[in-house]
Amino acid sequence: MSKFLSLFPKSFPIIGMIHAQALPGTPLYKGSLDAILKQVRDEAKIYRECGVDGLLVENMHDIPYIRPRDGLGPEITAVMTRIAMEVREILPDIPCGVQILAGCNREALAVAKACQLQFIRAEGFVFGHLADEGYIDACAGSLLRYRKEIDANDVFVITDIKKKHSSHAITSDVSIAETAHAADFFLSDGLIVTGSSTGCSADQNDLQLLHGKTNLPIIIGSGLTLDNLTNYWGMAHGAIVGSHFKENGHWSSQLCRKRVRTFMEGIETLRQQRPS
Repeated sequence: MSKFLSLFPKSFPIIGMIHAQALPGTPLYKGSLDAILKQVRDEAKIYRECGVDGLLVENMHDIPYIRPRDGLGPEITAVMTRIAMEVREILPDIPCGVQILAGCNREALAVAKACQLQFIRAEGFVFGHLADEGYIDACAGSLLRYRKEIDANDVFVITDIKKKHSSHAITSDVSIAETAHAADFFLSDGLIVTGSSTGCSADQNDLQLLHGKTNLPIIIGSGLTLDNLTNYWGMAHGAIVGSHFKENGHWSSQLCRKRVRTFMEGIETLRQQRPS
């Protein structure tokens, strides 16, 4: 927990999402890298103005996603590196991270190392699951060895457990608390708890099951809004917010400065009322 607090000293830190537009080589790519970078810069500036506590960049629009073993091209890692550098230049003073879909955790670590980012979001850290892009196997052992190999031990690996957009039938006899314990034992730096899909709220029962069962920070990974914010205060240590910051609350819409500012004002009010 102390590592997390050193990175995010404020109560209930909010990590804003940048969903980069479809990258070169993916089906929805529109043919302009400059347009992708402009969108990233514009959104990073909005987040800077509104005072978010951290930022996470993701290739959300690269649908349908592909796993590294299925032929993820080097262009994705290269462009995500370029994107991360743009973000780092605009937001040099807050923690920034990267996730590369689907399950491209080694690639994300390489980007984080090259761009001096503070964390990655990793899928499939412990236990396998069946996602819409195929089977995602556990990777903690190989991933943390790779982190050591490239001298990136200062990059936090924050890990999804019982991840959204996935079937967990093969581990249905493993509770979320047991999954959290395994992630802790395998040296995760933080746990991400989500709803069933993007924009869906995390199950409060899951958070209650984790209460007192792990020393790792627990981060809400989907579905947090201004309306349900108080339901999670005290049950988790922070949140990643993407969809709620977009026009109409939909992940694929444009980032809305007003929604980000209003949300962060609500967070600051809660911090004053309920200091942790």
